Amino acid sequence: MLILVIFLFAFSSFRNSARKVSAPNIEFIGEENLFVTNETVSKLLIQNQQSVTNKPKEIIDLNELENTLNSNPMIKEAQVFINVDGTLTAEIIQKKPIARISTNASYYVDDEGKDMPLSTNYSARVPLVTGFVNKKELYNVTVVAKKIQSDEFLKSHVVEIHQNENRSIDLRFRKNDFKVQLGSIKQLDKKINNLKAFYQKAMRDNTLNSYSVVNLRFDKQVICTKK
Repeated sequence: MLILVIFLFAFSSFRNSARKVSAPNIEFIGEENLFVTNETVSKLLIQNQQSVTNKPKEIIDLNELENTLNSNPMIKEAQVFINVDGTLTAEIIQKKPIARISTNASYYVDDEGKDMPLSTNYSARVPLVTGFVNKKELYNVTVVAKKIQSDEFLKSHVVEIHQNENRSIDLRFRKNDFKVQLGSIKQLDKKINNLKAFYQKAMRDNTLNSYSVVNLRFDKQVICTKK
């Protein structure tokens, strides 16, 4: 009986290791809009310059495939595994852009404050960032962009983040031509609350288009400059 069990186990292990890998099953987790396509991922799933499809399971290096996928600048995290039936699955989490730099260079800033290249497959609807921007110093822009993404009022109104040479921040609205001067990112929540209060009052008074500058740089007041 023991010999039979050992034989069956060895036979099963041999058949499993010799099973050929199917065409990759690619699953994108979370984001519906694809910055990196199925075709691109499939091309990355190669080993020793050859496709993994129809190769024996035992020669597939899953760590190598994951490292290749994770090195793609559009991909935040990738996991690759093979099921018992030989199906190779790649689960992909894409990076999430929150702003688009539009200076002498063009690229996205993701939600971790890292640069991310533009995609030829899809363009994200995120605020443009203009002015003085250094790819190695994206902290201020990231803080403001994340605030915009998480706030429905800002998300529906802000179309541009402008960083001045002293790293102070200005905003531009979609439907109003005044400039919002945030200044530094200190007390950002309080400044945004002041902006919302100003906007609601000015909208009730029908005076939104009367201003050229809305200054939020001071702690307890909003200073507006008329046209």
